[in-house]
Amino acid sequence: MKQNIVEISFVNKNFSAHVPLLKGCVSTGDTPDAIKTNINEAIVFHLKGMKEDGEKVPESFKGKFELIFKFDAQSLLKYYKNVITGSALEKYSGINQKQLNHYANMHRKPRLDQVRKIQAAFHSLGKELMAVEL
Repeated sequence: MKQNIVEISFVNKNFSAHVPLLKGCVSTGDTPDAIKTNINEAIVFHLKGMKEDGEKVPESFKGKFELIFKFDAQSLLKYYKNVITGSALEKYSGINQKQLNHYANMHRKPRLDQVRKIQAAFHSLGKELMAVEL
């Protein structure tokens, strides 16, 4: 199955998504779940319009395809701020809670090495949770 990137960021009071391969295909939503639904609808609408206008549809959008949602670090932290505690993220990332809070509230933008630590923290926590059996 072909994979396509959807980039998600937080702008003003909403999440915003765009599809780099489909110029002008954008959407907004108040939660990541809403933005995923909305961008799926926008993609269907956009592809239909491209076909009707005789435009060439990118190869990766022909047939079945999968969307890969790529968050920027600040948007991801903003979304999970009330789900994962600051102390847990500090433990897994090695970045202090105050700094993580600055990133989540868009007061500061993390450097690339900090972004990698944040990503590794989420992946590590996810692996740990996937290993849980009840």
